[in-house]
Amino acid sequence: MADRGVDLSALPKEVRDQLAELDLELSEGKGGEDNVQLSPGHSADPSPSPEAPGPSTSSASRHHRAHRSGGARDERYRSDIHTEAVQAALAKHKEEKMALPMPTKRRSAFVQSPLDTCTPPDTSSASEDEGSLRRKAALSAVLAQTLQSPDYWINRSVQSSSTSSSASSTLSHGDVPPDVTSSTPEERGSRVDLPPAVRGMSRGQSRSSMLDTADGVPVSSRVSTKIQQLLNTLKRPKRPPLSEFFLDDSEEIVEVPRPDPNTPKPEGRQIIPVKGEPLGVVSNWPPALQAALARWGATQAKSPALTALDITGKPLYTLTYGKLWSRSLKLAYTLLNKLGTKTEPVLQPGDRVALVYPNSDPGMFWVAFYGCLLAEVIPVPIEVPLSRQDAGSQQIGFLLGSCGVSLALTSEVCLKGLPKTPNGEIIQFKGWPRMKWVVTDTKYLTKPSKDWQPHIPTANTDTAYIEYKASKEGTVMGVAVSKISMLTHCQALTQACNYCEGETLVNVLDCKKDMGLWHGVLTSVMNRIHTITVPYAVMKACPMSWVQRVHIHKARVALVKCRDLHWAMMAHKDQKDTNLSSIRMLIVADGANPWSVSSCDAFLNVFQSHGLKPEVICPCATSPEALTVAIRRPGARGAPLPARAILSMGGLSHGVIRVNTEDKNSALTVQDVGHIMPGALMCIVKPDGPPQLCKTDEIGEIVINSRAGGTMYYGLPGVTKNTFEVIPVNQAGAPIGEIPFTRTGLLGFVGPGSLVFVVGKIEGLLMVSGRRHNADDLVATALAVEPVKTVYRGRIAVFSVTVFYDERIVIVAEQRPDASEEDSFQWMSRVLQAIDSIHQVGLYCLALVPANTLPKTPLGGIHICETKQNFLEGNLHPCNILMCPHTCVTNLPKPRQKQPVDVGPASMLVGNLVAGKRIAQATGRELGVVEDQDLIRKVLNPSCHTVITGAAVCTATCAQLHKRAEKITATLLERGSLNTGDNVVLLYPPGIDLIAAFYGCLYAGVIPVTVRPPHPQNLAATLPTVRMIIDVSKAACILTTQPLMRILRSREAAASVNVKTWPTIIDTDDLPRKRPPHIYKPPTAEMLAYLDFSVSTTGMLTGVKMSHAAVSTLCRSIKLQCELYSSRQIAICLDPYCGLGFVLWCLSSVYSGHQSILIPPLELESSLPLWLSTLSQYKIRDTFCSYSVMELCTKGLGTQTEMLKTRGVNLSCVRSCVVIAEERPRLALTQSFSKLFKDLGLSPRAVSTAFGSRVNLAICLQGTAGPDPSTVYVDMKSLRHDRVRLVERGAPQSLPLMESGTILPGVRVIIVNPETRGPLGDSHLGEIWVNSPHSASGYYTIYGEESLQADHFNTRLSFGEPHTLWARTGYLGFIKRTELLDCKILMSSRHWEIYLESLSINKYFSAIDRHDALFVVGSLDETLELRGLRYHPIDIETSVSRAHRSIAESAVFTWTNLLVVVAELSGSEQEALDLVPLVTNVVLEEHHLIVGVVVIVDPGVIPINSRGEKQRMHLRDSFLADQLDPIYVAYNM
Repeated sequence: MADRGVDLSALPKEVRDQLAELDLELSEGKGGEDNVQLSPGHSADPSPSPEAPGPSTSSASRHHRAHRSGGARDERYRSDIHTEAVQAALAKHKEEKMALPMPTKRRSAFVQSPLDTCTPPDTSSASEDEGSLRRKAALSAVLAQTLQSPDYWINRSVQSSSTSSSASSTLSHGDVPPDVTSSTPEERGSRVDLPPAVRGMSRGQSRSSMLDTADGVPVSSRVSTKIQQLLNTLKRPKRPPLSEFFLDDSEEIVEVPRPDPNTPKPEGRQIIPVKGEPLGVVSNWPPALQAALARWGATQAKSPALTALDITGKPLYTLTYGKLWSRSLKLAYTLLNKLGTKTEPVLQPGDRVALVYPNSDPGMFWVAFYGCLLAEVIPVPIEVPLSRQDAGSQQIGFLLGSCGVSLALTSEVCLKGLPKTPNGEIIQFKGWPRMKWVVTDTKYLTKPSKDWQPHIPTANTDTAYIEYKASKEGTVMGVAVSKISMLTHCQALTQACNYCEGETLVNVLDCKKDMGLWHGVLTSVMNRIHTITVPYAVMKACPMSWVQRVHIHKARVALVKCRDLHWAMMAHKDQKDTNLSSIRMLIVADGANPWSVSSCDAFLNVFQSHGLKPEVICPCATSPEALTVAIRRPGARGAPLPARAILSMGGLSHGVIRVNTEDKNSALTVQDVGHIMPGALMCIVKPDGPPQLCKTDEIGEIVINSRAGGTMYYGLPGVTKNTFEVIPVNQAGAPIGEIPFTRTGLLGFVGPGSLVFVVGKIEGLLMVSGRRHNADDLVATALAVEPVKTVYRGRIAVFSVTVFYDERIVIVAEQRPDASEEDSFQWMSRVLQAIDSIHQVGLYCLALVPANTLPKTPLGGIHICETKQNFLEGNLHPCNILMCPHTCVTNLPKPRQKQPVDVGPASMLVGNLVAGKRIAQATGRELGVVEDQDLIRKVLNPSCHTVITGAAVCTATCAQLHKRAEKITATLLERGSLNTGDNVVLLYPPGIDLIAAFYGCLYAGVIPVTVRPPHPQNLAATLPTVRMIIDVSKAACILTTQPLMRILRSREAAASVNVKTWPTIIDTDDLPRKRPPHIYKPPTAEMLAYLDFSVSTTGMLTGVKMSHAAVSTLCRSIKLQCELYSSRQIAICLDPYCGLGFVLWCLSSVYSGHQSILIPPLELESSLPLWLSTLSQYKIRDTFCSYSVMELCTKGLGTQTEMLKTRGVNLSCVRSCVVIAEERPRLALTQSFSKLFKDLGLSPRAVSTAFGSRVNLAICLQGTAGPDPSTVYVDMKSLRHDRVRLVERGAPQSLPLMESGTILPGVRVIIVNPETRGPLGDSHLGEIWVNSPHSASGYYTIYGEESLQADHFNTRLSFGEPHTLWARTGYLGFIKRTELLDCKILMSSRHWEIYLESLSINKYFSAIDRHDALFVVGSLDETLELRGLRYHPIDIETSVSRAHRSIAESAVFTWTNLLVVVAELSGSEQEALDLVPLVTNVVLEEHHLIVGVVVIVDPGVIPINSRGEKQRMHLRDSFLADQLDPIYVAYNM
């Protein structure tokens, strides 16, 4: 009506509702059986209909180029109707330009195919410079395309009921990045905007915190009485017990899409079971199959049974019925009588035996199979294992184990070809039981004695043979077929196919299983048919061989697959004189596949002129469990051909049958597979849940009751019951009878005239968002996108992986060696669009792998399970990959909406009373009186510094330091022409000189600024930082050594900085023996002592001012906490240039008077054990190190603990090993370090951490006498909402956090909401504010930002304590009282019982040092605000690093509103693309975020500062400036 110009919105609501109902009825058609409209005749006209919209000119010309000579188009999957539909769907997208940003790939990352003939694909003829320019242009091209061309956006077609993860936003002025991460419902036809530009984010932008919107979730506690009493006694908060956590919490996470009211529903009546024709009784049918062989062996000995072909397609040998009988008899006799002793035979009747024969030797297999039947042992035919790691060989091992197989029969040639050990024995295949191998060649068989006759009983219910079957998950199970089933099945096939004695049958299928076995080995022998077997290897060499055999032997029946029809068509031009008029039945084994229609039609079109009659094509449907389900009988000459069903894909995805009347692009043409087998009864039941009968217009699983089916999965009774003993129920749930049915695994329906239609298989079913999609349909659509230039048609795998509570579709195909990068990407993006338009489902991942690298089945098909396994394990090694999580992940939770909440004193007080919360604040113990704030006087303390560098040891007492400092002061005053208070840069390697120069500056009254010297081998990267600090600090002079002075003035340095503008440089190597006229004493303690410059993790250079008073209080605080008396020896392995490292290296020992052993961390690179051996040699009790030192030892020395032990390294003396850091404690690293060096005597209690920040260098430090640092597990979901909720260890979504050390004396800490600046309760995450006499007095300057001084150093709470001045650390954390934490950190449960019995609770609490523990979670500047939630980069990076063994390190940041993950690849470059899906999966699963860009780089690319912290903002800037030289950049759009 809208087309006629009627404005529907103007009509009343009732009228509009009625019109909508009418539209619905019209679109759905009538229910019931009438719903299957059938198109008469074959719809195989290759010319597209004139009204169909054709593809655009550019794509048409592209397709014209794609046609190759020699019929390169694969007719197997081709349906002209389907191709036309795909082209029409793509034409809708009008994509003249490439729709997605192409991934960036380093040229070396191209993986070459193992084929010798392959040439590496060449992206362009550009030089390397042009290639790098192209990389640089990639991001700006994205921007340009977005702003200029509306064609850039992809026309997304998502079903109106589903919610898309892409918000439809448009660019108003080109300055607002579209939000592709939020989840909002959108109508089909809306657009997805890709990130348009590289937009920087201001550094201060992420400093906003989230407002508090809700409290922690109250939970009930169900724990035993005894523990409950203990909990009550200890007044711990009740936490959810462990059991509650392991219930799936998907309901509270996943966004459940609302049901679409327009979803088609079945409307027909309940189906009535369909009966096959009765199985006729023929008088001369044998009582058992072995009896038939005995009869033909005696009466028709010279009649040919089997002809085998050689590799060229010529007959190799013919086995007569006489020879088959005599050899089988010999084998049966040998198996029963010659494989052991008479008293202890190896085989008994009923034992299972593996048959291991190649397809190229069918004669040996026939003899072995019938020999086993005659010996009454059960044959289990399996494939020949090619290697120990053969695809699927482990699953075959499971089959052999479940069937109890210990003996394998094989041929001599096959045995020689099996992989051997160096001793010549056959290797133990992975997962296989121990096997004994028996060769069955005639020369090794014994002729039976005249009085021996095999026992041939009438067919009964004993197992005759076991056929293997692979499940969707890859598990291989054995379907047992009884003797009576085997015989009945042969009789039913004989009746259905009308087999006659003496006919000739050409078999192209595998004779070990399925149709090849049933027709070509069993039924043929029953009817004395001459079988000509054409092995797979022959078909590869000579695709026309089976057609030639039909022509030469005038064969009446041929047994083929669609693949064989296609191959014959490809090669038919060479054969002029072929005649197929003798065929009365061309059985198509995979005729149940949706694309078999086009294969059959195309084959008929080509060979009808060679005598092929249309009515002889007989598709059939089979199942390993039910054997043959249905087969089309050959029609009478001239009779009308069976009709086709043209079904709506949309209806099929909802499991209902709807005739496609509207959009022929989304139609599926299905041919019938004939009627069900004689003597069988068939129902259609719902594929999931109870086996309820379907309605007539509903798709369901076909179940069969027949004597001619499998009986069980051998050795697996549990699975057997669910498959072989199904009793269908009606709508009310009542059983329809007592006879059991067998599930076939086929999905289909019954059409008019009781014809069976199959639309797919359960194992190929992909359930995405509640809708069913068939893997074969997706293959057909992908291959209709003209992939001739890009991929091999027959080598494509479609499967689903479960990611974030739903199945996601993955397509993997083999790429042609000559396909260009651009062609591949073009094809991939068109496949995405075609599948989206036709199937209305988004692809999660599309991967192209090099030619011949996908795992194959023995018959050449793609091994789907193995491919899926490789994909999930990162062993697929794709050469191109496209991830599209934004379009197909539609069940993300809704983004959190920030609520503006006014937090004031009243609400805080009420909250305190109601929830019983404590204000989150903590105080260190009393500092006492700082006795002397003059650091200069302290230099005369009797302390000593020992610097250990490799073999050299340099020692200096305080007196020696004092003398050296005086010399430096005299030189400064003489040569520096300095004023009091000028800044002087100290540029020294770690050592005594640095300490002397520092005190020399204090004596002279100038302000020292310690700077890390530039690296001589990397001046271009390190010298600019030195220059920046010199410029920012406005240094008047540089003190350094002679070698460094030469470097500063060198030609190499001039390439990076202007060397002519250095301030005065004084070298202090050879100083005159002069004393200064006087030593400067600061008039007040508030005067500046030194400047501390450091680059923060966000990449900002900040210098903080440290006064003499702050230095003295800090040193006293550390002295009290760590009990640093003058008799102590402390080992320090830290960089001495900033933070706590500088304080411990230069100040602490002078203040406290203890001896310091200083180990420069750089020395560990040349001598790894230096630090640990020093601790052992000097029997050090207290040591300080950085995370980078600890990581170096863990990675480098972890495997050498025995060697260290033999060298006498003993760490039992170490009482405290404190890691100095400005970050969250790295729990995994400290635990690894403790475990690795436990064998050297290191106590696990020794390792702890410290915490400081720019505003206060030391807030927490684990003392020697304090309690062990506590560890808690917090719920990550709550943490993203700025809530702290404790959970049990091992709970899903739990994050272990370690206390950052005990709060130092004189320090007060409070947790504050960074936005409202109000104090928070202890169940909240907030910013850590600190009040302490040793806080820095302010920023010297912040490079580029001078306004933060008051905000960071002298800020006040908005209420509570408005007069106290606090310093903002910029770190998020929380405070918990230790008695409220998990008590297992203190003792085991048994110790608890003993302890509580012997002590009263009060005594116990006096025995434990209770304190408020500070837990640091992460830097506020670095948090990522995505989807309204707060994420900490380290958590995402931890998940990413676990995703694949080759990820050495990772870092994350945001670009516009996209999450970017950078991963360092430690393996080979061919693994680079494996990481993309794994990284995307793990972040989606564990953090509910979609990764926007995945960047794979070389090891060492992620910048790390001297403290071992990642410089994520530097990395971000390098990425945006295209300076990373990535191996691969994937844009997950």
